[in-house]
Amino acid sequence: MPRILFVKTSSLGDVVHNCPAVSDIARALPDAIIDWVVEESFAEVATLHPSVRRVIPVAIRRWRGELFSSDTWAEFARFRAALRSERYDAVIDSQGLMKSALVAVQALGLKHGYDRSSAREPFAARFYDALHSVPVTLHAVERNRQLAAASLGYVPKACGYGLRAGAEAPIQVRSPFALLLTMTSREDKLWPEEHWRALGVALEARGIHCLLPWGDGDEKRRCARIATAIRGAVVPRRMSLSELANLARHAHCVVGVDTGISHLAAALDVPVVGIYCGSDPALTGLYGGKWVRNLGAAGRPPAVAEVLEVLGALA
Repeated sequence: MPRILFVKTSSLGDVVHNCPAVSDIARALPDAIIDWVVEESFAEVATLHPSVRRVIPVAIRRWRGELFSSDTWAEFARFRAALRSERYDAVIDSQGLMKSALVAVQALGLKHGYDRSSAREPFAARFYDALHSVPVTLHAVERNRQLAAASLGYVPKACGYGLRAGAEAPIQVRSPFALLLTMTSREDKLWPEEHWRALGVALEARGIHCLLPWGDGDEKRRCARIATAIRGAVVPRRMSLSELANLARHAHCVVGVDTGISHLAAALDVPVVGIYCGSDPALTGLYGGKWVRNLGAAGRPPAVAEVLEVLGALA
């Protein structure tokens, strides 16, 4: 019964991209026990995978801003105790950053990670016991899968995220509905508000209602501005990640910019169109087989007509 610990702390999209590696292990090693260290704000995603036994939350982002607080160090001590409460046969750092390597080295067990030519931060490779070469030209999902397979000695087969969303939507909503994910952390990744309005009007004309979820006050105001031009559009209450996953699972389709929730939707086998304005989808774009399409690239945002055409083919 091999015991395996994943270290993949953030961001939301990266955490979602790690889920197929968990599915691979569960398929190749059915008796494996899989635990996962993940940033506290994204821990809900790891709990959606039925093959993850224990989620160990870490608060690196919060601790960085409170380094001189005694509460921070007490909390870190509790985290370290939880991390070292058992020994693992393999500790796999699939993030390849210094911050993740410094977490992995605290755990008990053989540490696996990317070699210097494969890691996102080459110096992280100094902290691993076993180094693995994985092409940097692969999509992030496949890099995670290959690292896990090399660490544990199996050949990965068909890719699957394995996430389980709830059986019912968390809010009452008219069907069919489209989930419009307009928010992202970077200004250059935003799609113009007038494009969202035009898209929403076109979807409503097709009988597809529009929901615009949000995460903070600025995002809520942006969603409200867009929704005013779309008849029947709804800006719902703020929802947790698991609630958003449940909502996405019941959507007729999802359209989203390069944001973690878009990646989460792509993992749930619903039609998703990713809109790329400030980044290139080749290595970290939405990844989900026949139901997922990426449009645009850095400096080349897609037109509304392109999005509608692809949606018509997908959904």
